[in-house]
Amino acid sequence: MKLLASFAASAAALTFATSALAADYMEQGERIKGRSYSPAVITEGGRVVWLAGETTTTDLTGKDIKGDFEAQARTVFALIDQTLKRAGGSLQDVVTMTVFMTDARNGATFSKVRSEMFPNRNFPASAQITVSNLAVPGMQIEIQATAVIGDKCSKTSPCIPH
Repeated sequence: MKLLASFAASAAALTFATSALAADYMEQGERIKGRSYSPAVITEGGRVVWLAGETTTTDLTGKDIKGDFEAQARTVFALIDQTLKRAGGSLQDVVTMTVFMTDARNGATFSKVRSEMFPNRNFPASAQITVSNLAVPGMQIEIQATAVIGDKCSKTSPCIPH
């Protein structure tokens, strides 16, 4: 029984370790070089997870972060990662996101935070939309995303025709 549990844990760890490599991220062209999004992400197979819009006015410890865009962005990414871990994946499985911000001037800060969240530079395809308000006063960002867990496409097994 102990051996079976150990095998199951090893298989789960291997699944999670390889899931971050899933999907084939199209290279950035000259027009968007250095930006923190991909022009397209190609997947084939895998389990698709559609995430509801995530937003917050408190960090993970419960501290009020109304009016602190960067703290809200970091916390929203952490919350998305928590949800995806419950589904068997991680933030690295996100293939597309729609970002709603209440102030377009926060775009550079968001790009910096997103670059940190995807250090392998496999950025999701993305849309960034400025809105006048979000659901609760003090909210400055909302992210809706789609993830593909366990996709067969990757840098070592590309699905983009070359």
